[in-house]
Amino acid sequence: MQTRDFETLTLETVDEHVLVVTLDRPDVRNALNTQMGFDLRDLWTELYRDAGAARCVILTGRGDKAFCAGGDLKERNGMSDDDWRRQHALFEQMVRAQMDCPVPILAAVNGAAFAGGLEILLGCDFAYAAPHARFALTEVTLGIIPGAAGTQTLPRAIGLRRAKEVVLTGRPFSAEDALAWGVVKRVCADGRLLDLKNGYDFEIEAYNRTVGTEDRIEGIRAFNEKRTPVYKGR
Repeated sequence: MQTRDFETLTLETVDEHVLVVTLDRPDVRNALNTQMGFDLRDLWTELYRDAGAARCVILTGRGDKAFCAGGDLKERNGMSDDDWRRQHALFEQMVRAQMDCPVPILAAVNGAAFAGGLEILLGCDFAYAAPHARFALTEVTLGIIPGAAGTQTLPRAIGLRRAKEVVLTGRPFSAEDALAWGVVKRVCADGRLLDLKNGYDFEIEAYNRTVGTEDRIEGIRAFNEKRTPVYKGR
């Protein structure tokens, strides 16, 4: 993809094929405002159109307090119904673009993932968490319900009965619960969330995705036929 600046995101290519995307509003616990909705929608859309050399995305939050605290309630305070619906339509586009993104997305959950933050996490292909990370769908406590696919993605991760409890109570759950229930793949020691070991775990996940590809078959065939492989990116 063509790298560009985003107002609420920081992008860093940590090696040739790994793109780290940081939700970068630490003063409000990386809360999702309208601009972040535009930025995430546009990022996932650009990766869909042209991923360039990126073969995986690591999505995390700035600081050690929050991955994403959910919607920015200060921005939403006093919004008219029409403005609220227009903003939510943007968030719907963001969610759909993330779901359609062909590049595997790994969430490195560095703190609280509440409401829309948990839903963004659930839209990733897999996730790792710091020990102090906490998770919740808090919408019911605000008089609304999850609106970023949480009612669909959470039951698929943790089962229908447990998801009902999470959605209908709004109570947070711990990183250990998230691991036991299947929301995250591993809880990592403090300071090791983005380290080599976790990168290797991701590499294994990514490797297994290549096994059934046409390029893998072509590579082995070309080796045995002593010719240059013709890869097609499939």
